[in-house]
Amino acid sequence: MYRADLHCHSTCSDGTSTPEELLILAKESELSAISITDHDTLDAYTDSLFEKGNAIGVKLFVGVEFSTRHEGYPIHLLGYDVQKTPEILAFCEKHQQRRLHRNRAILEKLRHLSIIIEEDELKSPKERTTGRPHIAQLLVEKGVVSTIQEAFDRFIGEGKPCFEPGESFTPEETIDVIHHSFGKAFIAHPHLVRKKSVFNDLLEMPFDGIECYYGRYHNHEKKWLRLAKEKGWLVSGGSDFHGEIKPHIRLGCSWTPKEKVQEIFGTT
Repeated sequence: MYRADLHCHSTCSDGTSTPEELLILAKESELSAISITDHDTLDAYTDSLFEKGNAIGVKLFVGVEFSTRHEGYPIHLLGYDVQKTPEILAFCEKHQQRRLHRNRAILEKLRHLSIIIEEDELKSPKERTTGRPHIAQLLVEKGVVSTIQEAFDRFIGEGKPCFEPGESFTPEETIDVIHHSFGKAFIAHPHLVRKKSVFNDLLEMPFDGIECYYGRYHNHEKKWLRLAKEKGWLVSGGSDFHGEIKPHIRLGCSWTPKEKVQEIFGTT
């Protein structure tokens, strides 16, 4: 059966598997295709990665996940089938700088609580995009908390003492960058947008699609499929696999069927 996981993360952002390891895991999971939707970067997509995918029989589709805020509310967007235009690469670089400054602000707030994490500890030769999950992992390693979830619940989640929103980009400007890079813009995990007025605003924006199949939240699928049909939007889905950071989520636990993949990418 054809199954495509169009939402997963590698070590190029906050996953624990390299892009190559994701392809191998996809093959072992009997997936037909994947899209590595790393946060704010397209670094995973190299010629050698496409060659490896072709060699083992796993189709690789280009994707990216961008963080935005609308009226102060966090919204994640997925961009599919984008090309590496100067515009989107520059936009990714702006996001890298945003994350750098945000990380520094979070570390400073932790320091005020006598929790010391040096900026160099966040750096890794395998990772370019670092963020709160990496800080949470260090809090676990230092014995400050027992789990990554506890780190968010006590210190770095929204509304917690060391949270820092940082600079933000709007959904509209992000959609524009995706469209100018010949891609399609999707609302990611819409069930997480719990503020009705914000979601209603999103419905008026020029999205191309919405993520209807997501992780283990299968009870939401019919609602989003119905909305996609009403709006004439494309449909995507995936696991949001991160590896060891979210061990309860396995690659391919949610996926996109063949006909929906064809509509997004023009091929399977």
